[in-house]
Amino acid sequence: MTHQNDNAGAGKVWFITGTSRGFGRVWADAALKRGDKVAATARTVASIADLKEKYGANILTLELDVTKPEQVKAAVAEAYNHFGRLDVVLNNAGYSLVGTIEEASANDVRALYETNIFGTLAVIQAALPLLRKQGHGHILGVSSSLGHVTLPVIGYYCSSKWAFEAIHESLAAEVKPFGINVTIIEPGAYATEFGSQDSLKFSAGLDIYTDFKTQFFETLKDMERGDPNATPEALFKMVDAEQPPLRFNLGSHNLPWVRGAYAERLATWEAWDAVSSSAQGN
Repeated sequence: MTHQNDNAGAGKVWFITGTSRGFGRVWADAALKRGDKVAATARTVASIADLKEKYGANILTLELDVTKPEQVKAAVAEAYNHFGRLDVVLNNAGYSLVGTIEEASANDVRALYETNIFGTLAVIQAALPLLRKQGHGHILGVSSSLGHVTLPVIGYYCSSKWAFEAIHESLAAEVKPFGINVTIIEPGAYATEFGSQDSLKFSAGLDIYTDFKTQFFETLKDMERGDPNATPEALFKMVDAEQPPLRFNLGSHNLPWVRGAYAERLATWEAWDAVSSSAQGN
């Protein structure tokens, strides 16, 4: 018997990374507005000082760079000690690397993974002993529809989300016996600051890809983007559910896109099945 739903619908305690802007800011504000408590982290606490002024004792603001494991451990422990428990641990910090597979340097890719993967792992590994001790918890990770499909020019970002998906799927099976749930949040395109210069890093370019990238960015301009302020109620319904899903689409465009991609994969595997099966050897 776990206590996972003792606080369903009210009074949850959240630990959220990357709350200075984007979904992290929207969700932290919405959780506080509904009466929950939030340990909000950002690389500079000045960027979330207004939330502290607005919500007082219900928010704990913490400086956190998720690429610094010791700082992560300290922040998670401080949040737990301050509020007495952590019901929801939400990994939201991340950014996108712009560059073709050929253009991006190994250092560019390592830096991307330091935040998107290793930063996430640091938070999870710091939180798990505490969640086990209290006998409940919900780990949320912000992935993307690009955890299932890919786009050119941001292939390394897509790859970080494919890794993110695999890690969380394995994690879900491993921590279920402890009464801990895991949900991968998969937003489609939204009008957040994620596409801003602060949330993008650019690899050094090669002239040969200039036209291709120009065309790619032109197509992105026409992409319909969702309203981030429309997301909190859907998020809360999922978080408050007795049996939250492992994967949770955010927005209306993901499912058709992913459905088409998987249909194409299945068709290809089926078409090559005779050749594939001949390689079994018995």
